[in-house]
Amino acid sequence: MLASLSFGAFADEAQECQAASGTLIVGRVVSAPTFKHGVFRKGVELSHTHLTLRSDTDGKDYDVAVDNVFASGYQQGAKVVPAPLDSIEVGDALEACGIPFAGGMHWVHNNCGDTPTPQEPNGWIKKIAADGGIGPNLEDGQRYCYLWSHR
Repeated sequence: MLASLSFGAFADEAQECQAASGTLIVGRVVSAPTFKHGVFRKGVELSHTHLTLRSDTDGKDYDVAVDNVFASGYQQGAKVVPAPLDSIEVGDALEACGIPFAGGMHWVHNNCGDTPTPQEPNGWIKKIAADGGIGPNLEDGQRYCYLWSHR
């Protein structure tokens, strides 16, 4: 249960997200991840996985847009939620560090080693275990970083 997490763990993660130029939302998944097509960049589809996260802080539902190219299981041309994002289920506790927008959040992925900025944070999406342990970034792939210029 999230209630068993210590305030210190949340504070540390919030500070880490702020240092990465992002905003942290912690909550529970209320709608399963779904695949959404995207635009193409250099021949690679920038598809997304969308899920709804209910915030533990304000109780609001947020549409989280997750860039599939940063997931380790992303396959060009596949029209499915890639691994490890496909392991996310309704009821899972997650934390998302990224850029909020009205009703949602995006940029919940690493920034390919660039210096984080508010427009390009070094974001993440992580599962929170029942014992309060925080898992690895599900969006830490860098295979497709060549699609963007770097500073």
